[in-house]
Parts: sequence; C-alpha cells; structure tokens
Amino acid sequence: MSPQFLADVTPLRNRDYRRLWTAGVVTVIGAQLSIVAVPVQIYQITQSSAYVGLAGIFALVPLIVFGLWGGALADVMDRRLLMIIATSGLVVTATAFWVQAALGLNNVWLILCLLAIQQGFFAVNQPTRAAIIPRLLPGHQLPAANALNMMVFNFGAIAGPLMAGAMIPLIGLSTLYLLDAIALLATLWAAIKLPPLPPTGVSRRAGFKQVFEGFAFLATQRILLASFVVDIIAMVAGMPRALFPQIAHETFGDPVTGGLVLGMLFASISAGAVLGGVFSGWLSRVERQGAAVIICILVWGVAMTGFGVIIWLAPLGGAQLFLWLALGFLALGGAADMFSAALRSTMLQQIASDEMRGRLQGVFIVVVAGGPRIGDALHGAAAAMVGTAAAAAGGGVLVIIGIVVAVFAFPAFVRYKVSRS
Repeated sequence: MSPQFLADVTPLRNRDYRRLWTAGVVTVIGAQLSIVAVPVQIYQITQSSAYVGLAGIFALVPLIVFGLWGGALADVMDRRLLMIIATSGLVVTATAFWVQAALGLNNVWLILCLLAIQQGFFAVNQPTRAAIIPRLLPGHQLPAANALNMMVFNFGAIAGPLMAGAMIPLIGLSTLYLLDAIALLATLWAAIKLPPLPPTGVSRRAGFKQVFEGFAFLATQRILLASFVVDIIAMVAGMPRALFPQIAHETFGDPVTGGLVLGMLFASISAGAVLGGVFSGWLSRVERQGAAVIICILVWGVAMTGFGVIIWLAPLGGAQLFLWLALGFLALGGAADMFSAALRSTMLQQIASDEMRGRLQGVFIVVVAGGPRIGDALHGAAAAMVGTAAAAAGGGVLVIIGIVVAVFAFPAFVRYKVSRS
C-alpha cells in the first residue's frame, strides 16, 4: 500500500493539537460507554424501542439551543476557558448518571433529563473544540487533522461499545458511567494545558443577534448550506442505532440487559470509520470535495439499506452469518460517513472566517449530532409500527432518494472544487 493513501499524521507535530488528540482517545472511549449505557438502561426499564428513540428528542432540544449559543460564545470568549467550563459540566453529569444507576432508581424520566443536561454541555464543548483547531494548525493541515479527529472518535466508538457489551454483565451499568466521568478528566487536563485563545472578532456579546449573524452569514454560503442539508438527509433518514438494543435481543438472542452482540452493533459503524481513517491520506488531495461528499452519502444509504435487508433475512436461519453480514454493511457505511464528515468539516473551517467560525461550528454540531437524534426518534417510532428490518432498510432507501434530489437542488455543491496546487 502506497504511503500516500495512509493517514497524514503531520498535525500531530503540533504539541497542543497532539495533547488534545491523545486525550480524546481516552475521553471518547469513556463517552461511548455512556452512549451504550443510556439506551440499554432505558430499554432494560421499558423494553421499548420507542422509549429509546424518545431519548433522541430529549437530546436534540439542548443540542440545538446550546449548540447555537455555545458557538456564539466560542466567538466572544477565550476558547480555552470555555472548553474547560463545558468539559467540567460533562464530568458532573457523568457522575450524576453513575449515582442514579448505582442507587437503582430505574426512573426513565430522570435518565432522559440527565441526558438533556449532558447534551447541553456537549453542545457547547464540541463547537468550541472544533473552532480551536484552526487556531493551532495551518489551513493545509486541516483535512488531515479532521481525518485524525474522526479516527479518534470512531476508535473510541469501537472500543467503548465492545467494552460495554462485555462489561455490563460483569460490573453493571453504573460502573460504565463512572468510567466515563474519569475518562473525561483527560480532556479537561488537555484543555487546561492549552494556551490562551482570546476572540479575534469585535463583538463581545453572545446573544440572539450574534446567533442570527451566524445564520445570516450561512445563508450567503450555499456550499456550506448544502453540506448541512446532505448530512441531515443521511443522519435523519439513515441512522438505525436506536434499533440496536431490540435487534440484538430479538434477532440475535442477546439478553434484554445487553451483551456482546449489542456492543458489536454499536461498534461496527465506527470500525468502518477507523479503517477508512487509516486509508484517508487521499482526502488532502481531493479537489472535487462536493462530489466526493455526495458519493460518500450515497454509499451510506446503500449500506443502511443492505443492513435492513440482512436483518429481515436473519430469522430464516444462519444467524451468525447474517450477523457478520449486518456488521459488514454497518462498517461500510461507517467508512463512507467518516470520509464525508472529514470533507465537510474542512469545507467549513476553510470557508468560514475565524470571527464566524465558532457560530458556524455551533450550527455544524447541531446538524451532525442533532440529525442522528431525530433519526433515533423516527427509527424508534417506525420500528414500533413496521419492525426493525423495514425501519432500517426504508431509511437507507430514503437517503438515496434524498441525495438524488439534493444533487438537482444544489448543483453548485456538486461542482465545488478547491485547488491543491
């Protein structure tokens, strides 16, 4: 394999970026333990995918509100200080999850409320972190840095769910939440070690006006607007993760409390993304970025359709073979999504000015994290009506249809080209 296709690690030569990236490995694994624990605990209490999907709505509202406001804050505050505050809030909420599980309260509404609070801090943390990176690295290193960031996120999303699936029967849900709280301390340390990052713009307020300015700027940038639209199509219509607890239990025989199959389902999308990240060296040389994103999302739609078809066929016999086929389709989708996300992040970071970057990163995190939450709710409701297989496959088909429509609606996005000379 030619080195030009392997991941570009040049950004890791920057000490501050390297520290954030390394801490992210630990923190993301911990976060994924909670990402598995929350739906498993909800399903364990209710045995309903509809309730698991409802968690997406409780997460979505604070993501929208605090994602937009947090992005505005990142443009008017020292980004180092803001990241320290938001990360500290995540530590506190992870600890609260641990306490409720350790006490055996089994109150689904308490879990949903804690999730909403957690996602509020997450929504401030993520655009702040993303807006910091262009202050640490030169522009030509941003595609490689975004690919490395996606590798970290998805490595944690492999290790975390697999660890959760294996550990739940041994140590219980409460300890997963505690491990998440401890792992977050790594990112808190990395944030503390950053240099001061004062704002570069003239505004010193982060109110409705500043948020509106971000949207007004976005309205003039059709390439960025289109990149948000196509991601919404992919994640709202095609993200089947709310179905994983029910599929693991009913289709592949996992216990209702969760097990190894559940961990494998959660990890498989990220496994594909990490494999894609290893061979992401070509991303820095892509000139037709818009067309590349479209192709990646079409592959995602095909993969999710295939996953649903496999779930439909699994009851016919040979469950183990069908499980590996299902995991393979999820991994294919994960690789495609990783390439798409890295390219879309690069578009935003290069097109947006620094004084607007925080606000646009806020919109970006609302789309990237909020879309799957809406997808959770829709897939959970669809599964209650038509079953998990039809919900997953139908979502994949809707992605393909939606992207074809987007190609005709945003021709400039398909033609978007950057010079690599």
